[in-house]
Amino acid sequence: MTSEMQEIAITEDKPLLTGQADAAKDVAELAARILLDQGQEHSVETPHGILRVTLHGTRTTRRPAILTCHDVGLDSKSCFSPLFKFDEMQEIVKNFTLIHIDAPGQEEGASAYPPGYQYPSMETVAEMIPAVLQFFNFRTVIGVGVGAGAYILSKFTLTNPDSVEGLVLVNIDTNAKGWMDWAAHKLSSVTSSLTEQILCHLFSQEELSANTDLVQSHRERISKAPNLANIELFWKTYNSRRDLNLDRNYTFKCPVMLVVGDQAPYEDAAVSSRSCNFDNPVKNVDFFFSCYSSCVHQVECNSKLDPTSTSFLKMADAGGLPQLTQPAKLTEAFKYFIQGMGYMASSCMTRLSRSRTTSLSSSYSMDGSRSRSRTLSQGSQGGQMPPSPSQTMEVSC
Repeated sequence: MTSEMQEIAITEDKPLLTGQADAAKDVAELAARILLDQGQEHSVETPHGILRVTLHGTRTTRRPAILTCHDVGLDSKSCFSPLFKFDEMQEIVKNFTLIHIDAPGQEEGASAYPPGYQYPSMETVAEMIPAVLQFFNFRTVIGVGVGAGAYILSKFTLTNPDSVEGLVLVNIDTNAKGWMDWAAHKLSSVTSSLTEQILCHLFSQEELSANTDLVQSHRERISKAPNLANIELFWKTYNSRRDLNLDRNYTFKCPVMLVVGDQAPYEDAAVSSRSCNFDNPVKNVDFFFSCYSSCVHQVECNSKLDPTSTSFLKMADAGGLPQLTQPAKLTEAFKYFIQGMGYMASSCMTRLSRSRTTSLSSSYSMDGSRSRSRTLSQGSQGGQMPPSPSQTMEVSC
């Protein structure tokens, strides 16, 4: 009886060297970072059409997602990327999933709609958002909207109060255009191009006169957009919006932070002639009346919200797009807003929240009555809390 010896090759699994393991970890972190920066684009089917949505982060978090909606003449990238890529914002980004919604036909690279296309109303766009939450399996969100996007998120919140835990509304105008606004808009559409009309909506007269790099980049981007026809449809739809009809019985049930820049179209030229060009008054008509109307609506909106859960943030040197021109200040305020909702309690206390805590004892009048609203007024430099003749809380940051 013979036995054959078979040669068996046995390989030993060798662990990676320390340097190799670190390199592999670095590659994995880089890949994750690239994915976070670029996001995952999805085409979400809703009862009213397809929405382009970009997801940053994971769907498994138990926290609400941060849901954004952009203004007219912008898309989710041009409106929010500088803010959410800001260094100090990364602490928030790492703790929450971001969901950026592009209004129909407004996303980068969108094809132009055919002539005669019926663009959905602002209410219809708001009705598309529940399908987005269902698609990503999120029960609640924290909404961040600018201009038209703020209106859309407001409409969504009013009809779906249980789905929204908080709202940050930048340059919100809750009212429909009055007859003076309508007449001014008609005149402006004859004397100004679509691009210039939208720029007057986005920027202050000072910014337009200075022709800053930001204004120039947006002018070029809008005027050369392949989907300019879609932008015009969105612009007309926004100008045809209805009143939200907010009152004490029909208002937001969640914490709200209203944000406006002190140099924004919504603050400039409301009662001042310094922003008007008297050499060419026709071009100022639409700007003047839209500014006046929007400023009044900001105050009116604030007066109709729950004073115990509403903050009004007026940002110094912020211009018409504070999320682009002052991302540090808005990040600071947003972090405090989230902390006030009970999230990120272990986060480092920001300069704004420290100032606010110090100022709480000053938010009462001499007779002990408290003001109806909280106003967070950020200055361009640090300093003491200025006196507040209106008895609202002023926080200098």
